[in-house]
Amino acid sequence: MAIYFRRRASCAGAYKEYVAGTGGAVVPPRSIWTGVITFGMVSIPVRLLPATQDKDVRFHLLHQPDHSRINFKRWCVAEDREVQQDELVKAYEISKDQYVEITDEDLEKLPLPSKHTIELSAFVTSSEIDPMYYEKSYYLEPEETGLKPYALLMKVLDQKGVMGVATIALRNKESLCALRPVDSTLVLETLHYPDEIRERELSLPDVLVNERELQVAGTLVDALKERFDPSKYHDHYREALLELIESKTQGREVVVPEGETAAPVTDLMEALRASIEQAQKRKGGASEGPREGGETRRDGKAKSDAKAAKPKSARGRRKTAA
Repeated sequence: MAIYFRRRASCAGAYKEYVAGTGGAVVPPRSIWTGVITFGMVSIPVRLLPATQDKDVRFHLLHQPDHSRINFKRWCVAEDREVQQDELVKAYEISKDQYVEITDEDLEKLPLPSKHTIELSAFVTSSEIDPMYYEKSYYLEPEETGLKPYALLMKVLDQKGVMGVATIALRNKESLCALRPVDSTLVLETLHYPDEIRERELSLPDVLVNERELQVAGTLVDALKERFDPSKYHDHYREALLELIESKTQGREVVVPEGETAAPVTDLMEALRASIEQAQKRKGGASEGPREGGETRRDGKAKSDAKAAKPKSARGRRKTAA
């Protein structure tokens, strides 16, 4: 029998699950749904696996004098006493202090065709779905008998550049979802329903942007444009928090470095130009950016290199002329 346990690689590192007797292999996520994808008359048996995991650092509440854990009790207001788990029922509030009880049997009897079936009812291009609708990602893993139709569906979605739209019943809720191919896997994205998207209630005035401002802002965008590499980004707050925990655990003094405070820039064009120079220096290039009057300018490094390349006599003559 496999015995599951947790081992901590380091205080500042991530926690990983291991299985005894497997040489420290990471435990794969457990499937949270099993059923079939229906594609016309084709059925593909699959399992649904979480594609993301929460790595938030969680705290416990303690009683400060003795550091004992705090427990919250289920309390009945009417009888002024603690109640046990078997005394609890689910209920929906239909009006103030008026409830209708809902049992597990009631929920089981609800007509949900998507309870064990993902029926692809339409195919749309991904650009048609606003990112605001995306909720959570899952991997779809095929059963042995569904490998061929799974591969067929994945390849045809990729070839046509479309996503399959369906519904799926998860956690007592029927969710709208979309299937898309990612590398050699089908990914299911749960989507918000339209009535779950809040109406935009911001009242913003019309602001005029001139061509010059647009051109300079475009230069800044070009200077920062690159292929998306998610490995470059880290949760700095989480890393700093884990480092703080490790320092306190080892009794070290916690040193908080002073952050750099940028001087406020009130002129929009000056802020854009300064941002362009900063972006170009960060990339180590000598990219040219627009100046007033359509001229071009090089970053500070390029100008200093050009200045250093001039002979001393020439510099001296320029100073004399000044």
